[in-house]
Amino acid sequence: MDNIQEDIRALQLDSSAEDSNMVPNENGGEPEELVVRDNVEDLKDESHTEGDADSQTMHPEPKDVVEVKEQVTSAPEPIEEEVEKNKKRHLNVVFIGHVDAGKSTIGGQILYLSGQVDERTIQKYEKEAKDKSRESWYMAYIMDTNAEERVKGITVEVGRAHFETETTRFTILDAPGHKSYVPNMISGASQADIGVLVISARKGEFETGYERGGQTREHVQLAKTLGVSKLLVVVNKMDEPTVNWSKERYDEIESKMVPFLKSSGYNVKKDIHFLPISGLQGANMQTRLDKKVCPWWNGPCLFEALDAMEVPPRDPNGPFRMPIIDKFKDMGTVVMGKVESGSIREGNNLLIMPNKVQVKVLAIFCDEDKVRTAGPGENLRVRLSGIEEEDILSGFVLSTIEKPIPAVNEFVAQLHILELLDNAIFTAGYKAVLHIHSVVEECEIIELMQQIDPKTRKPMKKKVLFVKNGAVVICRIQVSNLICIEKFSDFQQLGRFTLRTEGKTVAIGKVTDLRA
Repeated sequence: MDNIQEDIRALQLDSSAEDSNMVPNENGGEPEELVVRDNVEDLKDESHTEGDADSQTMHPEPKDVVEVKEQVTSAPEPIEEEVEKNKKRHLNVVFIGHVDAGKSTIGGQILYLSGQVDERTIQKYEKEAKDKSRESWYMAYIMDTNAEERVKGITVEVGRAHFETETTRFTILDAPGHKSYVPNMISGASQADIGVLVISARKGEFETGYERGGQTREHVQLAKTLGVSKLLVVVNKMDEPTVNWSKERYDEIESKMVPFLKSSGYNVKKDIHFLPISGLQGANMQTRLDKKVCPWWNGPCLFEALDAMEVPPRDPNGPFRMPIIDKFKDMGTVVMGKVESGSIREGNNLLIMPNKVQVKVLAIFCDEDKVRTAGPGENLRVRLSGIEEEDILSGFVLSTIEKPIPAVNEFVAQLHILELLDNAIFTAGYKAVLHIHSVVEECEIIELMQQIDPKTRKPMKKKVLFVKNGAVVICRIQVSNLICIEKFSDFQQLGRFTLRTEGKTVAIGKVTDLRA
């Protein structure tokens, strides 16, 4: 501030002829700016008497003064907003489970309870659902992304929404439960930190979802493969007349699920929490259950359980990695994705891989807010310059120029064969669809290198030509286009994948070596 005043005094002395016109400076900063502008104008008028050289030297100084002034007043605001924004921890939650278990209804109810949806909107959806004779669907309408989903009553795309508790900002990812849309569910789960597995307590519905061919099993296996290390298992529809908050039914579901969750690789004591709820009524969601309704439940409600979840470790200082899940045009090229590692700042120069195009970050949006910087775990929309929208595909990765993500069309992986299609054998030449972070690409097994002994977990000596269900094998996989992946040991989230054939998950695996 002192510098500004000194600059102005210098100007005043130089233009002594105009002294009588000066505005006195009594209020500190504001009038001084006016003085500077008046002076500049006056100097322009007097240019024939003062001389050109003089006026040229005068002009830059007042501009500097104005610029300094603007910086002084405007700089602190965004920084405060930024600090405010980053105070709360951030978690991505994916809702998974069999079709019709109530995932979208729970998502809608959470948004309503946390004040993200107003009463009028709810009434509108209620009327709409009633007109279609689907009264119980109205909460799900909040999470639906288009009219087709409302007509069918099933989720197709991954719905997104945001809500906050006192300590945490959550991004809800509402994944489709129908088996035709499992690829969409995979893209949703690959962005998640924790999962909420929704199970219907209604007689017959749990059994359908859980038995062979039901989506409950496949979703759990996929979630584990995709890096969802902690699961909240919510037993929904407990208010249903056939269940009526029955402890026997709840215990039966828990006893069937625990062995299966263990076999999928979850540590049931540390990573799994069960709780009963009613998504439609909102019971045991924001507040704990009334003892009159359910005398036997003493545990937390859904919001408390979500708040207690630990944030997975993230590295804000690592090399920047953001797999792109979607792109569109909006005053430039905008890409969407979740930051897996590193931090991003407005003005950064980054690289889009695998096509090695250098881009500049023009703006960053987190949830709906514009931010100057963002760290790992955030779901972002980033506006870029230097590339056209049609040159970007889902599965490309935004990464640092200094340490770009590797782009390969062949890699070595450790595969666990889950369940091959009828009479199929797994051998060199086997073709499938590879899902790794947001990449979906056809692939071929080039060579089976070694089979792993399930007991000792060490490679077997004998040459392997084919394997069957349950086998673990090291193999070489080839894809037709370049894809961006990392070794599992370096970046777990960018090094784990699933293989699917004809709408069925046949194997899960991790990348052990890269071959460009």
